[in-house]
Amino acid sequence: MEIKQQLRLSQQLVMTPQLQQAIRLLQLSRLELIDEVRKELDNNPVLSDEEADGRSREGERKAAHNAEERDFPKAERTEDARETEKAAREVDWEKFLENRSMQQPLPGSRGGFDELPPIEQNLTKPRSLQDHLMWQLQLSDFTDEERRFAELVIGNLDENGYLDLEGVEREDGTRTPDLSILDLGAEAGLHPEDTPLVLELIQNFDPIGVAARDLRECLLIQAKVYGYEDVEIDIIEHHMHHLEKHNYQAISREMKIPLEEVYEAAKEIQKLESRPARNFTDTDDRTIGITPDVYVLKDGERFVVLDNDRGVQRLYINEDLTRKMLQDPNAKEFIGEKLRNAQWLIRAIEQRRKTIIRVAECIVEKQRDFFERGVAFLKPMILRDVAEAVGMHESTISRVTTNKYMHTPQGLFELKYFFNSSIRRVGEEDIASESVKQAIKKIIEDEDKQNPLSDQAIVEILERTEGIKIARRTVAKYREMLGILASSKRKRLF
Repeated sequence: MEIKQQLRLSQQLVMTPQLQQAIRLLQLSRLELIDEVRKELDNNPVLSDEEADGRSREGERKAAHNAEERDFPKAERTEDARETEKAAREVDWEKFLENRSMQQPLPGSRGGFDELPPIEQNLTKPRSLQDHLMWQLQLSDFTDEERRFAELVIGNLDENGYLDLEGVEREDGTRTPDLSILDLGAEAGLHPEDTPLVLELIQNFDPIGVAARDLRECLLIQAKVYGYEDVEIDIIEHHMHHLEKHNYQAISREMKIPLEEVYEAAKEIQKLESRPARNFTDTDDRTIGITPDVYVLKDGERFVVLDNDRGVQRLYINEDLTRKMLQDPNAKEFIGEKLRNAQWLIRAIEQRRKTIIRVAECIVEKQRDFFERGVAFLKPMILRDVAEAVGMHESTISRVTTNKYMHTPQGLFELKYFFNSSIRRVGEEDIASESVKQAIKKIIEDEDKQNPLSDQAIVEILERTEGIKIARRTVAKYREMLGILASSKRKRLF
């Protein structure tokens, strides 16, 4: 063993904090970016926006340009001024201001209703199922033990409103044991004989049938509350397996009643709610608003991509405050660091905007037929196609297209929507898998509801009409992705 010096050249990727920040900003959604900008405005005193400073963007450009031309006349320079300029040059502030002055100005300040908060901020938040049940529990005359048991039941409801007492998987791969209502009752200190009675009271809360343990129990609770006839209750209680498969002949044979009577009973049972939590989701899908990151507009024969800057504050350096703080020798190091952070943040946000625009323009160029004629003409495209066209890595394209939305003449789409695998066509160019899904959806929408098409029949129709040759299991996979039931469960007899 010996100690010696050795000279060696090597290359390695160093993830600087600035690079990490740029990558993180790139994959943020629009709302997350707005939150990030607001946090930085609160934490960095040298950052400002037009609301805080009261200057328009046009005024900001003129001030930056004048500062560049002025360059601090020598006759007016004092010792303190030279120190201030030295600290500013260390963070390349003047160059940053010069770059800012060259940026294209955004449209002038908006007036009228555009300055008001969006209507989405004034909408009331929909209450979740748990909140709705807890409100009813507070109005109920329950003992302390019964109330604790009810809280445990409400806390174990799944997204459909059913009582889920199955065990959960631990980190080491093992599962916790399944529970029963008696276990919940014992934990709440409730007597075993009272447990099913309290559960029955909860199941009669609004919506009726909540906290049921399966579909049969959920429908049975509703049928009894709504006063259904004995035939319908008997079908729910003892013949659910036949009812789910629409096997009405078997029900008629086993119950020894006419087939028409089974049909009438089945029609009434179909009116019951199979998913009690349907109108009580944590996020109300009916009021979710998505703000697009880019707009695609048709200008004559070409499509133009415009970025949506509304809501995203344009940042700039607060010059007056920075000059005053740099005059304090104890604050120079602090302000210098804040200036560097502000400069990197502004550059990262601008780079993010340009990258999204470049990727969106590439998508528009490659998917022109889609923007002209619709989903049926969507072409196969993968991340590598766009990455090679814009000269970026596939991972960068993946970050750019995550949680970013594009408003097009065909509707609002996530950027990832345009990336599809290819499906071969007979005698024609390949077609995108999303187009195949829409073709399957249209075929099923136009089918005879009393004689629904099987997956194999859909395969034959696709090959005959569209020239698309795919396997039956592929049709089944796409049908499940679209949320469409199998043919046996789509059949309607009434």
